Amino acid sequence: MGSSAAYCGGLLCCSQLRLSNSRIVSSLSVLEQVDKELIKGDERAALSLVKDLQGKPGGLRCFGAARQVPQRLYSLDELRLNGIETVSLLSPVDATLGAIERNLQVAAVLGGSAAWYALDLSPQQILFVSLGVLFLWTLDLVSFNGGVGALVLDTIGHTFSQKYHNRVIQHEAGHFLIAYLLGILPKGYTLTSLDALKKQGSLNIQAGTAFVDFEFTEEVNSGKVTATMLNRFSCIALAGVATEYLLFGYAEGGLSDINQLDALLKSLGFTQKKADSQVRWAVLNTILILRRHEKARAKLAEAMTKGKSVVVCIDTIEKYISDDDL
Repeated sequence: MGSSAAYCGGLLCCSQLRLSNSRIVSSLSVLEQVDKELIKGDERAALSLVKDLQGKPGGLRCFGAARQVPQRLYSLDELRLNGIETVSLLSPVDATLGAIERNLQVAAVLGGSAAWYALDLSPQQILFVSLGVLFLWTLDLVSFNGGVGALVLDTIGHTFSQKYHNRVIQHEAGHFLIAYLLGILPKGYTLTSLDALKKQGSLNIQAGTAFVDFEFTEEVNSGKVTATMLNRFSCIALAGVATEYLLFGYAEGGLSDINQLDALLKSLGFTQKKADSQVRWAVLNTILILRRHEKARAKLAEAMTKGKSVVVCIDTIEKYISDDDL
């Protein structure tokens, strides 16, 4: 009798395993289709496919499934009790690129002086060279919004500063993870300005994560942004600086993210008090989600470092978040 029960139990386990495997295969096949739709640029079809798998057994358990804190006015003291100093998070200064820029300026002055003495240049020739450099610098600012200079600085930063390179990767992994867990589908990412130039042919795009955001855009254009959508994008905007803060104790990148969020809140007519309340809630909510899913974020960053596709990154998140953490 005991052996019969054990045999039946074995059959049940095998049956469950086959069912689980079939669901995994189904999920992966749908994700592959999502990848194809994103490559084609059909964001609506890609999002529809993801939503069809959302929350279903063997489907995408984590999409839009993040536990969130209640939305209310949180004081700065409450944030400090949760180990959050907003000054170190919301006032990012890129010290690494700033140092590189200063070093380049010093090198240019020293190089110019050395060339003057070595080539015995006349004051008139020095003037022409200086005017030529000034013209190129102005041309970059006017025609490319400083894109060439930003490309040079970013490329040097990634090449010679491992800290800068790692910080950018972790920053973008934070954006990607928070977006996915809050129900916004990432559609692509770049980790360097050079990568952005190759993929999108623009000098004015730096490292960043792009999202399927037509629903948000439609709400903004209509002038009626729902609280749910605003909450999602507030957290996504702050996810990069929040990730840097958790890993390094302060944020260097992400000033443009904060400025964009600030501009959005002002365009919606938020008073300063109401905007502060929104930002504080989003900071706390985002930090707690990132802390809860630290392993998934780290594995996601590894996948992004290797240049894995969006769907592989999604699969990584699903793999490293357990049901108990949702």
